[in-house]
Amino acid sequence: MGRRSLPTLLDEIRACRVCETALPLGPRPVLAAHRSARVLIAGQAPGKRVHESGVAWRDPSGDRLRGWLGLDDETFYDSRRVALVPMGFCYPGTGSGGDLPPRPECAETWHGRLLPLLAAVRLTVVIGRYAQAYHLGDRAGPGVTETVANWRRFAPAVIPLPHPSPRNQRWLVRNPWFEKELVPVLRRAVRAALA
Repeated sequence: MGRRSLPTLLDEIRACRVCETALPLGPRPVLAAHRSARVLIAGQAPGKRVHESGVAWRDPSGDRLRGWLGLDDETFYDSRRVALVPMGFCYPGTGSGGDLPPRPECAETWHGRLLPLLAAVRLTVVIGRYAQAYHLGDRAGPGVTETVANWRRFAPAVIPLPHPSPRNQRWLVRNPWFEKELVPVLRRAVRAALA
């Protein structure tokens, strides 16, 4: 695939209707990527607010994530520097415990074509169970806590994170090592990747 194939592929993804009938608010693929991006943020799926705005991580989870990364809005939303590629590109709906898992069709249909085009990526930040399972495979632990606690196994090229949702406040309280130990390392890794 040549240099011009990434914009074409992004247009195809944004026009995707593969799982349209399963989406409560209809399709609205949300992602951002450029062949020069040095950091890949691999999240779960857009929430309702992101679906409405069409801007990835434009919600309280994104505010917290940008704080963890040490990035301002301008840098975070510069797709030439940071690629935002969730496991599911559309809002999957809500279940009893929060948002539903990302639709599997996105990874099956698009990730194999998209991710190889992001050859300049130096750091991949994998957020939540579904992204960790996809990007880490057998190396992921049995749950998010185990995977994130073993971040040294994956660094410096990959850093796993819990989801930055306000719903995870209890997790952060129970795991104070995360913000004390891992967040400073994450910020250094982001700075190094973008340098």
